[in-house]
Amino acid sequence: MITSTANHKVKELAELSAKAKARADAGVFVAEGRKLFMEAPLEQIKAVYIEERCYHDADSEMHKKLDMLSCELVSSEVFRKISDTKTPQGILAVVKQTKYELRALLKGTGAEPPMVLVLENIQDPGNLGTMLRTAEGAGAAGVVMTRDTADIYSPKTIRSTMGAIYRVPFMVTQDLPETLAEIKAAGIHTYAAALTEGARVYDEPDYRAPCAFLVGNEGSGLRKETAAQAECCITIPMSGRVESLNAAMAAGILMYEAARQRRSVSKS
Repeated sequence: MITSTANHKVKELAELSAKAKARADAGVFVAEGRKLFMEAPLEQIKAVYIEERCYHDADSEMHKKLDMLSCELVSSEVFRKISDTKTPQGILAVVKQTKYELRALLKGTGAEPPMVLVLENIQDPGNLGTMLRTAEGAGAAGVVMTRDTADIYSPKTIRSTMGAIYRVPFMVTQDLPETLAEIKAAGIHTYAAALTEGARVYDEPDYRAPCAFLVGNEGSGLRKETAAQAECCITIPMSGRVESLNAAMAAGILMYEAARQRRSVSKS
């Protein structure tokens, strides 16, 4: 059992939790908590660290998975050191990052036409994780992010995905205009969430065909140049004195409107 916070493995874990560069260099991320551990694909788990108390209190389902892996027992003090949460759950896994290509996102899965979420400069890790989780719930084929978006592999983002990180394809684009051109070339209609002259109310367009929703920064929205690349700008009407919605909420409304339209067709 690891009992010293000076242990080299403990220092490496702390660095993986704190630094995006360390995660990128190692090609891994930290998934903390029972749910994220249990949902992580076995073949992606590189290491498991579990507090002694948590190990003894674990249910049979968790023990079954732990028995298939090599895990390190750590003291409560050490786990507090490597944990990124105020109330640690006693288990974390080091998980291999997954790489996706744009064509995999655009192809989609199942019988539904692909629906893609394109994010520009989203800064809040919680928002980003929520968007990935909502994308899974709405049946999106994947998520595209600009390089100035928050790190998808930060501990807060990972927690906010609630396991969707393992199931929703995503990629970071180095050149958004080029990527948008590829998306349109694949026959996917693009809709920018932007309050511009001539913007349509979000529930007016027909999203039953392949579609991509472009959502921008929490404070400033999409760049004008980005919105101009979309086939259509859409807006969500506001009542009262509210000027805009949370970016994750807006993305959810758009994706679920597309899901609603597609579900209505399947019932008719």
